[in-house]
Amino acid sequence: MEAGGIPTVVIGVHAFRDRLAAMRLPRTVITPHPMGRTLGAPKDDETQKQVILAALDLLETAQKPGKIIDLPGRYRL
Repeated sequence: MEAGGIPTVVIGVHAFRDRLAAMRLPRTVITPHPMGRTLGAPKDDETQKQVILAALDLLETAQKPGKIIDLPGRYRL
């Protein structure tokens, strides 16, 4: 997709940070959430919105390929 001119962002969990970094993806957002809950807990609309907005912001601000940002916080049920 990137080669075709469509920018991408991968959203992943902290447990896979090292593997995602090794893949040298164009843009990556790492969340503190567990596997299966990458965007946050069910019905936690505010956290989910924050993750999506961080990914969209990374699309606009990344200056070079391979940018990884780690979102702060903890997983809340």
